[in-house]
Amino acid sequence: MTHDDVVRIVQERDVKFIRLWFTDVLGHLKSFALPVEQLPEALAHGVRFDGSSITGFNSFEESDMVAMPDPSTFAILPYRPQEQGVARMICDIHTLRGEPYEGDPRFVLRRAMARAREMGFDGFEVATELEFYYFKDSTAPEPLDRGGYFDLTTLDAASDVRRATVLALEHIGIDVELSHHESGPSQHEIDMRQTDALEMADHVMTYRAVVKEIAHAHGWYATFMPKPLRDENGSGMHTHLALMSGGSNAFFDADDPYQLSDVGRAFVAGILRHARELCLVWAQWVNSYKRLVPGYEAPVYVAWSQRNRSAVVRIPQQGIVPDASAGRPELRGPDPACNPYLTFAAMLHAGLEGIARHYELPDAMETNLYHLTHEQRLRAGVEQLPSTLGDAVEIGAGSELLLTAFGEHIYSRLLELKRAEWDEYRSQVSEYELGRYLPLL
Repeated sequence: MTHDDVVRIVQERDVKFIRLWFTDVLGHLKSFALPVEQLPEALAHGVRFDGSSITGFNSFEESDMVAMPDPSTFAILPYRPQEQGVARMICDIHTLRGEPYEGDPRFVLRRAMARAREMGFDGFEVATELEFYYFKDSTAPEPLDRGGYFDLTTLDAASDVRRATVLALEHIGIDVELSHHESGPSQHEIDMRQTDALEMADHVMTYRAVVKEIAHAHGWYATFMPKPLRDENGSGMHTHLALMSGGSNAFFDADDPYQLSDVGRAFVAGILRHARELCLVWAQWVNSYKRLVPGYEAPVYVAWSQRNRSAVVRIPQQGIVPDASAGRPELRGPDPACNPYLTFAAMLHAGLEGIARHYELPDAMETNLYHLTHEQRLRAGVEQLPSTLGDAVEIGAGSELLLTAFGEHIYSRLLELKRAEWDEYRSQVSEYELGRYLPLL
């Protein structure tokens, strides 16, 4: 879509306001609105704003930034009035000199994809499965139903809300593959069809906004908090990957027992080699590590498998005729509250390192790793993912991969923000501690 296309559609569809979206370092969606009369100027030259108030952006002394709308992301928002409507475009952030801003997560992903092209690949494609919970409001995690995996009838109280959400996503131009009730009470999943990684990161930001807006319109609250309920499954963002070469998936090899080519094996080996470092971005919150515990279908161990959901990477098992998932590794570590731009960029760099350095893929671990003792896992050479955000910060602080992927600005700001979050959390005294220790100590 060109600048002229955007202007024409705005006139034809009676759009009166344009929302410009971008993300801060932590993946929070930021937005400001323009009257439609300002659209041509914004498309031509961008819109200047103060970046010093955006988390992870520049300090007060060098705060002026420019939001450059990407016309390919233009969409009319279906949850706003259609008369005198509202559209949105996602922006790249530039400096006043017109250069890409090093603190823009979208630029970080663009740079990672450029590296893939330099290595001879056509592109990097991603499909995502985001899980979330509906609650009655934001004050307490009170589910709407007691349904489970794939339940229908009255056990799935939000099926109509989920339907409205899918229709809204499709209205915006996001291809939905399927939707269903997930394992937890009032937990849901809507899967997006594979597309270019930058477009998918934009889709993830849009998806989260749409899910919340539609829930709010029905009087409910939707959350992407990784682990809102203690004794139920957390919410993940299972992510399927493919490097493209000559229009085909470079990871696929029909003659391999796992349908995985040498390139695919090296890529997965890179993900595994750097998985503990990647946790800083794909599980970036204190609460993320309440999800990554044994027994709740979340990965805990650095391993790969076809059937084992306790491993961080799964290669989907195929039938007699391979389906669309063949040769597309599924990463089970990310949660839906991550910054998708940084997460996809870090994944891609890790995999490309595996290819560039010819990493060897270890043997698959088909045993349920939850059932092995600590000593058995050590003998098998299986590492564990970080168990707290504090551990992830310290591992990330020594990561050359993350420094290369993000650049000094985002890397240092992210570590600073995450250390502060961990220090604040670990100084709290919880109800668990008071209930357990106060009567005894």
